[in-house]
Amino acid sequence: MSKNKFGFGPLEEPPAPKPRRREVGPMGAAVRDAASSLSESTESLVEQRRQNAADAKAWREAQGEGRVLVEIPIDAIRTDALPRDRLDLDTVASSDEMEELKTSIRERGQKEPIEVFSVDGTYQLKKGWRRLTALRQLHTETADERFAHAVARVAEGQSSRIDLYIDMVEENVIREDLSFAEMAQVAITAAQEEGQAAGELVSRIYASLHKMKRSYIRSFVFLIEELGEALVFPKMVSRNLGVDVARRLQASPELGQGLRADLSGVSTPEEQAQVLRRFLEAPAKQPAERPAREKSEKYEFHVGRSKVTARKGECRILSETDFSAVDRKRLQRAIEAFEAALAEG
Repeated sequence: MSKNKFGFGPLEEPPAPKPRRREVGPMGAAVRDAASSLSESTESLVEQRRQNAADAKAWREAQGEGRVLVEIPIDAIRTDALPRDRLDLDTVASSDEMEELKTSIRERGQKEPIEVFSVDGTYQLKKGWRRLTALRQLHTETADERFAHAVARVAEGQSSRIDLYIDMVEENVIREDLSFAEMAQVAITAAQEEGQAAGELVSRIYASLHKMKRSYIRSFVFLIEELGEALVFPKMVSRNLGVDVARRLQASPELGQGLRADLSGVSTPEEQAQVLRRFLEAPAKQPAERPAREKSEKYEFHVGRSKVTARKGECRILSETDFSAVDRKRLQRAIEAFEAALAEG
């Protein structure tokens, strides 16, 4: 007990004050509820904005990567920026396969999108020529607005012409739906635009194919460039026949003029094939024997499918083998064995 200055304390302890019980009134309850609701609403709004930002970012990324599908009027899609990878589009457009595709689209709709890219504010076709052609034919035949638009994937950003060619042929190559002549024609057209040799572009455009197939395509590139318009039905030339004719022409370029003349009169793929086979079956002309003094200057011969040219200080081997893909040590051993064989006389 505390004491005052007179030395005595209070006679009795004062009673402890009773705590006041505060009741929340109607206004206070309303304010509290409003504050709680506002807090929850703010948190929800912040979370919604965060989700919207994430969705917008994902949309922009998908759009930039060409994963967004849109509907484009078929009349707004042009096909003249890239020459198509087909040699005879009219035949494809009227084929049984086109009718089957139209039946599928008529009954089930367009299931696979086409691919387009933007050039100067217009859409140009990259992939899906047959699907677009089927939709156009259906719209012309039926006037049904279901076929007036194409479901498309729009490629954003700038691509090189070679990349566009690669994308254009990729799906047909994967399905093995292109002939070697058609694949060769793509390389020839791209080479004309790029100012490069068609044979060199084959490796870039058809990088996903096995090197042997790329070799066949190069043979058809040579065949089409050598025979030109005289080869009326290039798509109908079989792989082996085309490759063998190309090899003989490469070995004997002087025979090209006669072959072009023989092909000028053909009117069917069968006649063309017969002319090419006769060309292969014709005996090769034996070169006139040269004086002894000329034999040391240059001569050529074949070992298997490799052509060897020999002259002073040079021995050139023209082969389908990709020597850059051969292990360096292995190639070195082969050259050493070659040198040793020459040294033995």
